[in-house]
Amino acid sequence: MSVNPVLSSAEYIQKNSRDVKIPKEGVKVAAQKIFESMKSLEYSTATWKTHQLNPSIANEEAIDWIFFVDSLNFSFWSKYDTSQQYAVSYEENTYRGYWTLCCCVNRAISEGISITDPRVFKDLDENQLSYIFRSDTKESIPLLTERLEILREVGTVLVEKFDGSFVNCIKQADNSAMKLLNLIVSNFKSYRDEHFFEGRNVQILKRAQILIADIWACFEGKGLGRFDDIDEITMFADYRVPQALVYFNALEYSDHLLSLLNNQTPLPSGGRLEIEIRGCSIWAVECVRREIQQLIQLNPDQLKYDKVNPILIDFYIWDYAKAHSDQLRQIPIHLTRSIYY
Repeated sequence: MSVNPVLSSAEYIQKNSRDVKIPKEGVKVAAQKIFESMKSLEYSTATWKTHQLNPSIANEEAIDWIFFVDSLNFSFWSKYDTSQQYAVSYEENTYRGYWTLCCCVNRAISEGISITDPRVFKDLDENQLSYIFRSDTKESIPLLTERLEILREVGTVLVEKFDGSFVNCIKQADNSAMKLLNLIVSNFKSYRDEHFFEGRNVQILKRAQILIADIWACFEGKGLGRFDDIDEITMFADYRVPQALVYFNALEYSDHLLSLLNNQTPLPSGGRLEIEIRGCSIWAVECVRREIQQLIQLNPDQLKYDKVNPILIDFYIWDYAKAHSDQLRQIPIHLTRSIYY
């Protein structure tokens, strides 16, 4: 079993970080809080399908849906207030942020557009994609041109190398998340979330990892979603989870970094500060995971499972951040336009 290069990258980043720290006491408190919540909420892979926009049936069509969504799962933050920022209404609900992506895919399917078929989406033009992601507000979906380029890239690769379906990529991985991670990064260049930091290349691979995790969660670890080394996957370094980790005191920003974030100063993609936030977030969740694992061993009858992995912790923290957005508003998120998250 190979070790995830993302975890070793995260350890290197946190050891060389100047403006982001991981307070040990904060990690312990966060672990206790998450552990207690997981007990009451019975948080597990089954939670994934309870989100009303996610596929409710684990089949090959669900994998096509997940691959399409995670290929475009990046950069939904906005400086506009809620009345103007990119939003989409569907089935009597209005969605913002990441859920607009899921909403638009489901809306397109309901309109008879085979949007998750790579033979279709590799040949879309900008007007067609703009229609699919049409907004109810002043703001359009960010990075539309980049999204179109990515769809053409990944669609072409799927058709030419994997007979038109990501299912065939999964089958080549032989139930290994690490093999699948390598297949994704090797074949789809837009998934290569790799950067140069303090003298070496580091891998963060947010979208590649969440693609694997979403399939695992959708299939509840069975069938096409069975990965014998799934616990090697790390958390998914984005905007909201670092914000929640700061709120939980499991992550700490320097005064310099906080000043930049409070002033909404954009951080360049691949820059030192952005890499520190993302890398330290991965390592902080790994530290939280280790603490929770100790709590499980001390309280073996309080959870339905005897092991927790970074994916479930990430899913929990992300959901918490969205559900408690008003409480977290005092913590600024970093603003980086990126195709990686």
